[in-house]
Amino acid sequence: MADSNEFAGKTVLVTGSSRGIGAAILSAFGRAGANCILNYVADPEGRNQAEAERVAASLPKSQIIQADVGDPGQVGQMFEKVQGDFGGLDVLVNNAGILKDRSLKKMSAEEWESVLRVNLNGTFNCIQAAGRVLREDGRIVSLSSVSGAVGFFGQANYAASKAGIVALTKVAARELASRRITVNAVAPGFISTDIHRGMPEEVRRQFLAQIPLGQFGEVDDIALAVLFLCSARARYITGQVLHVNGGFFM
Repeated sequence: MADSNEFAGKTVLVTGSSRGIGAAILSAFGRAGANCILNYVADPEGRNQAEAERVAASLPKSQIIQADVGDPGQVGQMFEKVQGDFGGLDVLVNNAGILKDRSLKKMSAEEWESVLRVNLNGTFNCIQAAGRVLREDGRIVSLSSVSGAVGFFGQANYAASKAGIVALTKVAARELASRRITVNAVAPGFISTDIHRGMPEEVRRQFLAQIPLGQFGEVDDIALAVLFLCSARARYITGQVLHVNGGFFM
């Protein structure tokens, strides 16, 4: 996936990295030699913490930080700890996100606001706080979605949050360019995660028929895209959105 020493000596924080795409991204950085900071949000059942500990156990140089990215105070404390423990940060990947699908007619104010709070506000909170600790030539990559470009039925909150991340990415790319910090986004299509595997089979078949490459993506397809944008090979790429969707959206 990447040169075993490509990110040696680099410190990488991936939000929402206790499972799924986030865990795959962090693990890929770990295999490439990075110091890995795993972020999760506490839940009543303790599932996120347990999965975070499992992921961290597979990484030779890792640390776990619990923080709700939608809470500016907790985000500030997280980045203060990163600064204190590692002296700064080289890569931030904004992956944390939630889904609460419902049609516009039925969507509650809480369902709208909670998704925007985590997905969009959380990305803003982390970019703002990271600006104080990122080293020159640092990298920020945020996870958008094909939904933010297409707008699927029942995803007004999610699609709006992911479209907002694209605009936020472009602004941050301009504002941080003087320090040679690049800011980009990756927009996954249909990736084989627990969420997509849980869709009704007929719905899965309908979406699969619309993908020119004829298959759903894997979490490592997203991890590869993120690692590329964070590598020296992408030093002159900023303010861009890399769509990884098998041709579903062109």
